[in-house]
Amino acid sequence: MSQTSQLLLEVKGLKKHFPYKQGLFSRQKGVVHAVDGLDFTVNRGETLGIVGESGCGKSTAGQLILQLLEPTAGEVWFEGRNLTALGKEDVRKVRRHLQIIFQDPYSSLNPRMKVEDIVAEPLEVHGLYKGAALKERVVELLRLVGLDEHHMSRHPHEFSGGQRQRIGIARALALNPSLIVCDEAVSALDVSIQSQILNLLKKLQKELKLTYIFIAHGLPAVKHISDRIAVMYLGKIVELADRDSLFAHPRHPYTQALLSAVPVPDPTQRKERIILQGDLPNPANPPKGCSFHTRCPYAQDICRSAPPALERQADGHLAACHFPL
Repeated sequence: MSQTSQLLLEVKGLKKHFPYKQGLFSRQKGVVHAVDGLDFTVNRGETLGIVGESGCGKSTAGQLILQLLEPTAGEVWFEGRNLTALGKEDVRKVRRHLQIIFQDPYSSLNPRMKVEDIVAEPLEVHGLYKGAALKERVVELLRLVGLDEHHMSRHPHEFSGGQRQRIGIARALALNPSLIVCDEAVSALDVSIQSQILNLLKKLQKELKLTYIFIAHGLPAVKHISDRIAVMYLGKIVELADRDSLFAHPRHPYTQALLSAVPVPDPTQRKERIILQGDLPNPANPPKGCSFHTRCPYAQDICRSAPPALERQADGHLAACHFPL
C-alpha cells in the first residue's frame, strides 16, 4: 500500500488564538496562543499520542481537528478533503466519520437520558436506523464495549466511572467512524480501570480498523497505546517520533525532562530526575525565539532570538531544537 493511500489525516499550520479583553470598556488586550502552528499526519490504523503539560494546547488541537472550534489559521485535511473549507452542512456529514471520547465520563453523558437513548442518539440524528433495527444496533454496540442488554434501561448515575466511559466509547463507535479523538479518555479513572479501558481501545482498534489520536498527559498510558508520539509545549510540537525510539532516545530537552518524571516500577533502579526551573510561560505572551528557552538548561543566544523549525534528525525524529540531544 502506498503512503498516499495510508494517509488519513493531515494537519497543516494549524493555529488557534483566543482574544481576551480587559478594562472598563472590555477592549481587546491581546490573544492567547493556545495552538500556534501544528504540522503532522496520521495514517490509517495507527494511534498518534499527543502529550504535554496542562495548558499546552493538546485538547484544543483535538477540538480543532474535529471542527468543534474554528481555527485562526491552517488546514485540516481528512480523507483528501479540507475540513476548514467546508460549510456547516458538509462538516456535519463528514463528522460521522470523526468522533470523540471525552475526558470526564460523569459530565459527558446526559444524566436524564437512558443508556439506550444516549447510544442511539447519533444513529437517529443521521437517520441510519429505526425501530427494532435501532435497538439491535444499540445492543451490539454495548456488547462491543463489555456491557449487556440489561444496561440499556439504566441512567448514567447507576454506573461506575469505568462503565460510563464504556458507554461513551459505544456512543463514539455508533457511526462506524474512521478516526476517534480520545481526549484524556482515561485520566479521570482509577489506575486499574485505566488499563481495562486502554486494552479495550486496542482491541476495538484491531477489530474495527480504527485510527486514534490519543491525547493525554500520562506518559505510561500513551506508551501503552501509541504507535507514534507528538510532544507539545506551549501550543507547538517540539518532538515527534515512534514510541520506542522516543522513550529510548529523546532528542528534545523538554521530552527528556518529561520522561525523567515517569516512575520506575523497580525500587532497586535509581533514576535521575530532571527538574525544570520556572513555570510554563504565559501563552498570551510567549517567549521570543524557542518557546522552551526560558526553562531549558542548554539554551544559548540563538535560542532566545530564533525559533527552531521542526526538522528531521539523523535517527528519524522530528525535533524543534537548535541543539538536539
